[in-house]
Amino acid sequence: MNEGKVAITSRRLFIMVMALIAPELMITWATRQFFSARAAAKNFNDSYFDTHTQPTKAYMHRDISEGSGSPSATKPAKFRRLIMAHGFFAWMRGSKPAESKGWTVTHGFFAWMGGFMLYVNDEPRGTLTTDELQRFIDEGSVDMPIISEAEVEDRSKGDGLSKGIAILQLVWFVVQLFARYVRNLPITLLEIDTLAVVALTCISYGMWWKKPKDVGCPCIVHWKRTANQPNRLTYDENLARLRGGHFRSLIYPFLGLMGIEVLTSSRAASSRRVPSLGGYGKYRAKIVLFIGCLSGIVFGGIHCLGWNYLFQTDTQYMLWRAASLGTACAPVLLFIDLGCGMLLGRSVSNYRYFIITFATISSLVYIAARVTLVVLILLSFRSLPFGVYDTVVWTQFIPHL
Repeated sequence: MNEGKVAITSRRLFIMVMALIAPELMITWATRQFFSARAAAKNFNDSYFDTHTQPTKAYMHRDISEGSGSPSATKPAKFRRLIMAHGFFAWMRGSKPAESKGWTVTHGFFAWMGGFMLYVNDEPRGTLTTDELQRFIDEGSVDMPIISEAEVEDRSKGDGLSKGIAILQLVWFVVQLFARYVRNLPITLLEIDTLAVVALTCISYGMWWKKPKDVGCPCIVHWKRTANQPNRLTYDENLARLRGGHFRSLIYPFLGLMGIEVLTSSRAASSRRVPSLGGYGKYRAKIVLFIGCLSGIVFGGIHCLGWNYLFQTDTQYMLWRAASLGTACAPVLLFIDLGCGMLLGRSVSNYRYFIITFATISSLVYIAARVTLVVLILLSFRSLPFGVYDTVVWTQFIPHL
């Protein structure tokens, strides 16, 4: 909210650059958001939408008006009793009210991406996390917001058609690359790197398939006047933790994507939005770590396809091999290091500095290897192999033509 187009565009460009530089971190981010959205949907369904055994609390105890924060919005007791009776008899008949269908993963994504905005005295107070929303509902400070999956998808700027077209473009690129290999046409280092990015992008698309795209209008949750004023919210400004110097500001994007630490900047706090690289909770940490490291291994392994590429010098030849192996092996070392830290549990403090040092070294090796690959790709443009501009003749794949 209250953000200019320049700020929104610059933030999107930054995320796009991060996706090109470190696509495996984007998969880690997407995986964390997926598990967080699924956990949020499960928690809300278990708490408020248990339609199999009893009438839903969200339906039977909800004030119908979304603006229940004002005294004029309070419904008479007789009207509320009629609403509760209607919900009870609907439950007895075995039919579910429209509001009691429960939350889906789409709802979970919507909530974690800042879909619920708290209003106090008809003024925006801040964005709610799923835990804060559930706590305020249990305390009776707010009413359960009712929004269907169709309404959430209607606010999204993307749909299955646009996502499907994007997937078809990726698949078409892979098919063309395979056809060039079959016809013995040269494949450039840029195409190998693009193939690695495409492979990881498909995983990210799978994790984010049910996530609404670019929702700019949140669902308003009104604070009841009879409840005490809320104190500090999660997404309030916490610049005190950002005072770690330029180095901390430099590595913050990587900390956010890996799920180590999410900080709310002054720009995010003033706009009352979720941090750019946030929007998740601490769920399934071991699985997320495994998927992220496996993605890094796949990313480095695909670059090994250029093992016998004709470089201009022997130095570039050796650097490509070393960088490809470094990109594939560094996630293995990082997984072992962080995995041991998770298994140690409370006793991890005895080995804290060793784990941090080893993780830092593994990360620096990966960054150096990735930068080396990018530099070698740019240097390869000076002398491209003969036949690189030849196109595939698709009729040659059809028999008898």
